[in-house]
Amino acid sequence: MRLCFLGAYDPLYPRHNVIKRGLVLNKTEVNECRLSPKYKFWLRYPLFLFRYPWLCKKNDFILVPEFCQKDVPLARFLSLFSSAKLVFDPLASRYETKITDWKRKPEDSWQARWNFKIDRWAFKLSDLVLADTQAHKEYYCRTYGLAADKVAVLPVGFDDSIFVPLQAKNRKKHFTVLFYGSFLPLHGVEAMIQAAKSVSAQEPSIQFKFVGSGQTLPRAQALASELECDNVHFEDWMPQEKLPEKIASADLCLGIFGKTEKSKRIVPHKIFQALAMKAPVITARTPAVEEFFSHRENIFLCQEPFPDSLTKAILELKEDEALRKKIAENGHDRVQRKFAPAALGLSLKRILDQFLSKDLRS
Repeated sequence: MRLCFLGAYDPLYPRHNVIKRGLVLNKTEVNECRLSPKYKFWLRYPLFLFRYPWLCKKNDFILVPEFCQKDVPLARFLSLFSSAKLVFDPLASRYETKITDWKRKPEDSWQARWNFKIDRWAFKLSDLVLADTQAHKEYYCRTYGLAADKVAVLPVGFDDSIFVPLQAKNRKKHFTVLFYGSFLPLHGVEAMIQAAKSVSAQEPSIQFKFVGSGQTLPRAQALASELECDNVHFEDWMPQEKLPEKIASADLCLGIFGKTEKSKRIVPHKIFQALAMKAPVITARTPAVEEFFSHRENIFLCQEPFPDSLTKAILELKEDEALRKKIAENGHDRVQRKFAPAALGLSLKRILDQFLSKDLRS
């Protein structure tokens, strides 16, 4: 089987790198037709045709990676000159990200309608769509009118060449709770800050580290200052390769605690990455996360209101080392078996094989 990634995607983003590594480990030939995301789509199209006029013809599948909705029409055009099938892995729709989650524009604005149409065309032009959770699949099918057999579920997983268990070089004496990410609304960082304040009143020695940058960071910093959270510390964004040492130095890692609809449909990379390093994880109880993990078995789940339940969870896990160890070890075992690149690559290869078989019968 031969597959070509096509689009203006970030070469460092973990989603397509995990898929690519998984396919290679499962002896799939992988090619890439990539341009920088800095190019507008109207410039990308002629550049793609100039730089890669023949490469797509050599492949069984063209895969358009995460967030590249505007590159799907070009991939569809190129597929017409070969027998290659078009697979689209959106990871999230533009509409749910920019409009409902980030709230950049009102839902009745022309920008909202435009982003919805871009999503709908990308889905319509694709032969097969990938979703990271069953909850996300159901959203795509319900919102964009996709047939269930056109969407397959492939979790995001983690890169096992980066996230492996290790001993921290400079482990602190105090108990540390870590969040890292891009500070999106779905992360619910404000709830974490409020929990940190509550925790400090009962156990001042527990420290919270927030690593990264993004939309809600200024609000989170202002809230921490307003609440006088002396146990909260912010650090700048760091490359993915440096995150393992930071995770290894933490006693607990936090997932997401947002109240947006999108937060209920995803299981972010950080959850798989932390568990891959045998770090116990606390996150919100959502339909998506319960597709893959079980409370107190391989993860610790919190109900709303999150500041209260997260406070209780952190204090309980600090005192119960046996439970922390159980969650960490069981979580590590589960992600290694189900969500490492080799396992996900095999799953995707089976999905693609089944798709080809079905296409030949029809």
